[in-house]
Amino acid sequence: MASDAFLDVIGSRDAPVRPPSSAGGRAWVTPLREALVPVLAMLLALAAFAAGGLSRRMALPEGLEPYAYGFFLDRYPLFVFALIFAAARIVAAAAAAGPGGAARRVAFALLGLAVLGLAGLYPTFGGLILRGGYATGSMAFLTGQPLWLAYALGASVPALMVGGIVGASILAANRPLRPRLRRIGWGALSFLCLWFGAGLIGLGHEVGFGAWPARAMRPGEAGLAAVLLLVAAAPYSLLIALRRRRASA
Repeated sequence: MASDAFLDVIGSRDAPVRPPSSAGGRAWVTPLREALVPVLAMLLALAAFAAGGLSRRMALPEGLEPYAYGFFLDRYPLFVFALIFAAARIVAAAAAAGPGGAARRVAFALLGLAVLGLAGLYPTFGGLILRGGYATGSMAFLTGQPLWLAYALGASVPALMVGGIVGASILAANRPLRPRLRRIGWGALSFLCLWFGAGLIGLGHEVGFGAWPARAMRPGEAGLAAVLLLVAAAPYSLLIALRRRRASA
C-alpha cells in the first residue's frame, strides 16, 4: 500500500498548511482531504473493477496480457489497489500546500509515478516489490523461521520499497529539503503503518476473497475487499492527517 517512511526520516519540517479562518474541526479539512484522496481513489478503482466485470475472461490487448496472468496477481490480487493508493498519495501530496513550484511538483510527481509503476509492474505484475517480499519471506521460512515471522519479514519489504518511492517523490516534489533527525519517530510510525497494511492485504485469499482476476469479482467479494483495504489503509491515513494537522497548527 501506499508511504512517507523515507520522507519522514530524511525530510524536514512540513511546510505549514494554512488552516481555514475558523478554529476547531474546520482546521482538519485540508489535512483530512490529503489523507482521504488515496483511500477514495483506491475504493473507486475497486468499485469500477467490480461493476465493469473486469477479469481475465475479457478480451485484452496483447500488450496488457502479461499483466493479467501470473503467480503474483493470483496470489496477491489486492496489491493492484495498493499501487493505486500509492500513486494517489503522490498526486495528493504534490497538489497540497507546500513550497514546491508548479514545474517542480509536476516533474517529480510524474517521475515518482513512473518509478512506482516500474517497481510494481516490471517485468510483469508485482515487479520488484512483490518479488522482493516473496523472496525474503521464502528464504526466511526455508532457514527455519516460523511461518508467521517469515510472512512478516516478507511484508516488510513491499512496505519499505513503496514507502521509499512515495516518500522520496513527495520530498522532491513538494517538501523543504532540510533534514531533521527528530522526525525519525514519524518515519518509524509510517513504516509500521505500512507494514501492517502490507501484511493485511496479502491475506486476501485467506480471509475469503475469491478467484479474481480469473473471473469477475462478485459483490460479496468486492465488499470484503473494500473492508480489508479500508482497515489496511486506516492507520497510515490517520497518521497523514495527524502530521498535516500538526504542521498547520
